[in-house]
Amino acid sequence: MEPIVVDVIGGGLAGCEAAWQLARRGVRVRLFEMRPGVPTPAHTTANLAELVCSNSLGSKLPDRATGLLLAELKRLGSLLAASAEKTSVPAGGALAVDRDAFSAEVTRAIAAEPLIEVVRCEVREIPANRPAVIAAGPLASDALAAALQAFTGEENLAFFDAIAPIVQLDSVDMNIAYRASRRDRGEREDGDYINCPLNKEQYFAFVEALAKAETFPLHGFERDDKRFFEGCLAVEVLAKRDPLALRFGPMRGVGLDDPKTGRWPFAAVQLRQDNLADTLYNLVGFQTNLKWPEQERIFRTIPGLENAAFVRFGQMHRNTFVKAPAVLDATLECRKAPGLFLAGQIAGIEGYLGSVGTGLLAGMNAARAVQGLPSQTLPRETMLGALCHYLANAAPAEFQPMKANFGILPPLEKPPKSKRDRYQAYATRALAALDEWQHG
Repeated sequence: MEPIVVDVIGGGLAGCEAAWQLARRGVRVRLFEMRPGVPTPAHTTANLAELVCSNSLGSKLPDRATGLLLAELKRLGSLLAASAEKTSVPAGGALAVDRDAFSAEVTRAIAAEPLIEVVRCEVREIPANRPAVIAAGPLASDALAAALQAFTGEENLAFFDAIAPIVQLDSVDMNIAYRASRRDRGEREDGDYINCPLNKEQYFAFVEALAKAETFPLHGFERDDKRFFEGCLAVEVLAKRDPLALRFGPMRGVGLDDPKTGRWPFAAVQLRQDNLADTLYNLVGFQTNLKWPEQERIFRTIPGLENAAFVRFGQMHRNTFVKAPAVLDATLECRKAPGLFLAGQIAGIEGYLGSVGTGLLAGMNAARAVQGLPSQTLPRETMLGALCHYLANAAPAEFQPMKANFGILPPLEKPPKSKRDRYQAYATRALAALDEWQHG
């Protein structure tokens, strides 16, 4: 009898993690990735697990939501969490990676696993053989997205996502810019982040220029959907909403003492290391859909970036996901199709680590299906369990993608008064519940 082979559709974060978890449990996998034969609007390489937006996977601090999720993934044996730590770059309390080294590391590990076959072709239909995992990401091909929509009987939702520019470090004027990290959480003595300070006049001139700048037009189906994901708004959208929105958002100057003045700047643009060689830096929180000449013109008005050399301009792309509460159980299994699992952003997860986590659970449960075992849910007290519970139980009509946050966890019986103590209590309870689930 031929061994069962599980198809995993999509070679992004969720798909690679799902394939790895299946292989760890002795199951043969065909991992389908359509690139490079079929490109996407945002990817630039053929590597697996390519990061197309930020190079930060979120906080790694134990009393932060993504830090807790990271701790859970490490305990569950996540390949991608280990790969991220192996290719990390300094970013204070955040886990940021050299994006090229990270994707190369994951690609190498997947290629070296004898139970995983990487198939480079587009999958245009829902897999007929089960178990299977669909983790095609937010940039699934039009054909697969249409097939999934027809299969689920639910309208696909969409929101626009954007990526930030990257500049060469040696083009930043360090006579103006300076290094500093908030709350002294940097790994470098002089700070992990480069800060470009703006005074009040410079800030409002910058905001006005953003609000008036030309953006790329939306095409085809994109014109019919004007929704933006609130957690990843383009800077020009923020500038148009409220002149002070950027100052209290990505350009917040709090805690960034300027050594020239001894004070916090009115506003600041932060740059975060993007590669291990420490030669490239991205503009933190500066997702944008401005036309490229406009980006160069306006971003060069930022003090310290007058002569910035851009190695990547920002851009906007369309993300697609299903109405998860009408489609999925908390096991990530499709209610109307036993053995078919969805994972990652196409399942309604926001954030890199959330995608990794749902890929891990989908792979684990797909392996159990091969073995004739029932699917498992994770404890709701864990961050990953709470995310999956949200996918299955949110109000379908109001469903929007969710990222890791303490608000989705069950309330504490006796919550401490301070926020930090409460978050630590959530984390302690979550890891204890995970340990009991694993070993109890």
